[in-house]
This record gives sequence, C-alpha cells and structure tokens, in this order.
Amino acid sequence: MVLEEQILHYYLKVFSKIFIISSILFFIIFFAIINTKYELKNKNIEISKGENIKSVFKNNIIKISEIEILIISSYYKFLSFFFNTVIHFGDFNLEKIVTPREILIIISKPSNVLNKITIVEGWSKKDLDFELSKHFDDFFSIEYENILADTYYFERDKDFNSFYKKLTDFKKNYLTRIKNNLFFEKFNQKDLLIIGSLLEKEGLDYEDKKKISSVIINRLNKNMKLQIDATVIFALTNGNNELNRKLTFKDLKIDHKYNTYKYKGLPPSPISYVGTKTIEIVLENYKTENLFYFFDKSIKKHIFSKNYEEHKNKLNEYRNKK
Repeated sequence: MVLEEQILHYYLKVFSKIFIISSILFFIIFFAIINTKYELKNKNIEISKGENIKSVFKNNIIKISEIEILIISSYYKFLSFFFNTVIHFGDFNLEKIVTPREILIIISKPSNVLNKITIVEGWSKKDLDFELSKHFDDFFSIEYENILADTYYFERDKDFNSFYKKLTDFKKNYLTRIKNNLFFEKFNQKDLLIIGSLLEKEGLDYEDKKKISSVIINRLNKNMKLQIDATVIFALTNGNNELNRKLTFKDLKIDHKYNTYKYKGLPPSPISYVGTKTIEIVLENYKTENLFYFFDKSIKKHIFSKNYEEHKNKLNEYRNKK
C-alpha cells in the first residue's frame, strides 16, 4: 500500500511538472504571438458587420497560420470574457506592420476612419465628380494629371481642400519615389501619366497592359501615329469616355488634338485617372517588337503583330471567322 502511494505520488509530481512546464511554454508562445509584428495586406482594413475575429486576421494579414489565428482568437475570447471587449465593424486605419495586440486595441474601438473614396483606374472626371458630390458640397473637378487613382480615407468633418491636398501629396510622394527610373531618361512625368491613362482605357489586365505599353513605346520610338481608339472616343465625347456605339472610319478622321489617328505623338494630357499599378507596368518597360493590335471579340483578348502585313493577315482571319 505504501509502495502504491509512493508510485502515485511520484506520477503526480511528474504530471504536475509537465503541466507547469507546458503552461509556461504555452504562455510564452501565447504572448510571443500576440506581440509579433505581422504585415497587413493593406493599411486600411474593412470589417463587415457580424465578421468574426478569425476572419478579420485571416483576410487582412499576409502570412499567418491557423494555429496563430487560433491563439489570437483565444486571446480575444479572454479579453471579451473578462473586459467585455468587442470588435467593431467599419473601416480602420493601421500601420502596415502591426501586432495582433495592437490590431485588437484599434478594432475594439469605433472606426477610426469615417469615410473613404475609391478613385477607380480609368475613371473619367464625370465619374469622380459624381463620387465627390456624395461627400462634399464645395468640390471642384480634378484634372487627370493632378492625382492618382487609389483609395483615400478621410474624416467626415474635413473640407474638400484638405482632402484634395491629401490626394496631391500622395501623387507627389509617389512620383518622388520613382523619379530615378530609366523611363525618365526619355520621358517626363506627364508622359508617364498620359501613357498610363491610355493603358487604363485600352488594357484588359496586367499582361494585356504590358503588351499595349510596349506597342505605344515602339510606335513613339518609330515616330508612328499611335492610332488608339480610346483617344478618338475621348475626342468625340469631350472627355466623358462613353460612346454608346461603334467607332466609324469617319470618327477616326475627326480633327481633334486628342485624335491619335490624325496626330503623331502622345495626346496633350491624360484621358483618365491612372493607378499606381498601371504606372508600374509602364515603368517595367516590357519589351516586344509589336507595333499593331486589335481586339478579338470571340476570345475577348487583344491580338498583337510585329508588322502591318502580319496584322492585316490576322485581322482578315478574324473577320472571316465571324
């Protein structure tokens, strides 16, 4: 009996030590994770009504494991139980690199961002004016070359001039960061925005924009007319970029400074708002020998050619297929 008690006492001591060591390790890992710096996908996160804590971290952190999310979720439940902590829905502005603990502190308070405006790549002034009218009474139309398309956050009581300065500062800072790119050995910042705007209106996706950008640069280098349909539409609609019909051969002959079928070189200014992703495509300087392209409606993509003969053959093949 004494021996059994000794054995039982021994195992209790062993299990107690294991439990204590395990608990210590758990709390070390626990506190390490909630204080570890993670990179957010975007500095501004949006939490939907009813969204749970697991979803918040999974959707907004670039690299995080399920175990880490589970530990963070446990930490949130602890805060919720003992301190009545709850996550709020809405938009939140955070640092790009942040700890789970810092995230929870911010999202457990009402949204620190009250309004946002997303300027979509390729938008016209008419599109942006409509969006601005929802938020400001004193807004004015913004020239395409003065700002960049992006998502901007602002406090509700800010006036339009403050908001506008935020937009122009963002553009200024961005262009300063890229000023040493080789693109600027031959072109200037305005050229960059003009080419970018042509890609916004003509390109379908990243790969398509890369190829169209190479065609534009190749044609400029050869002093060829760009012959871009989007510039004709811009000319015909006085910049509204909406033409509810097909272009005609007569349209291509319109005497307008933005008509790149009539005049060589770039149009005088951008024809839409341009986003940073498209600017980066231009700066990438993707190389091809292509000089021509057309849109194949049957496969919904642009077909590129190196010379006019190849272009003509592909175009005839497409027309005969219709």
